[in-house]
Amino acid sequence: MINLLLCGNKKVFDGALTQLISILNRTKETINCYIFTMDKSELRKDFLPIEDEQIEFLSDVVKRKSPESTVQKYDVTELYNQEFRGSKNETAYCTPYTLLRLLIDLVPNMPDKILYLDIDIMVGGDLNQLFCIDVENYEYAAVKEKYGCWLVCPNYINAGMLLFNLKLAKENHLFEKARNIIKNKKMLFADQDALFWSTTSKKIIPRIYNEQSRFNRKGTIICHFCKRLLWFPYPHTENFKQWNIEEVHSILKCHTYDTDLEEYIELKREFEERSRKVEIRN
Repeated sequence: MINLLLCGNKKVFDGALTQLISILNRTKETINCYIFTMDKSELRKDFLPIEDEQIEFLSDVVKRKSPESTVQKYDVTELYNQEFRGSKNETAYCTPYTLLRLLIDLVPNMPDKILYLDIDIMVGGDLNQLFCIDVENYEYAAVKEKYGCWLVCPNYINAGMLLFNLKLAKENHLFEKARNIIKNKKMLFADQDALFWSTTSKKIIPRIYNEQSRFNRKGTIICHFCKRLLWFPYPHTENFKQWNIEEVHSILKCHTYDTDLEEYIELKREFEERSRKVEIRN
């Protein structure tokens, strides 16, 4: 079984759907997917938790492909407020939902080994190849950050993919240390910086497990549709996600996941139709 952690609000539905499709189209292992969410509408009106209806549909899709697989929702609003409400990084570069992974040691009954993935990721190969990497003597495995390994530190990591040895991370107080940094020091990439500077032992693995720039790279297991810095025809950034299908095709020139995205379009229509029927009944 592959234990998977995703985090976000109701707007991550498209990312979760596309990502889970890509996983289950290439992975035979059962998936146990945990989704951490919360209500922070006091900060922004659209910071609402992922809806039960969305979770139910994701679970339905997953079980069609892998009957023993599961999708479970965890509302960690109370934990977040206890740890991070009003902290220096609550309005950092990324949304506060990126901080939710730092609460994993406080949530009961989490598995000892769990793979965290950002929502803007597609899986291009058998995910079990990544999950089976040995992290017995490490708090986590990660890939170097494409810019940070030059600008910050040679072993600076991208936190979009983290294969956690939760048992050792707890013993070393990784998440507790990271939370304390979040509370007391303003940082640019809050959760990523906090995790990096709190780490006792990490395993750096090849870029195929978190490819951050070449979206058609052969052999890629994890393709991360994160923000890119481009110099031509003038310095600018691009931040197109996998569900931005037109831009993925026309600008990123990526067609690797077309079959998955075609399936996503059909399933999204099914979800919207199901939602309309529920509204009519109510």
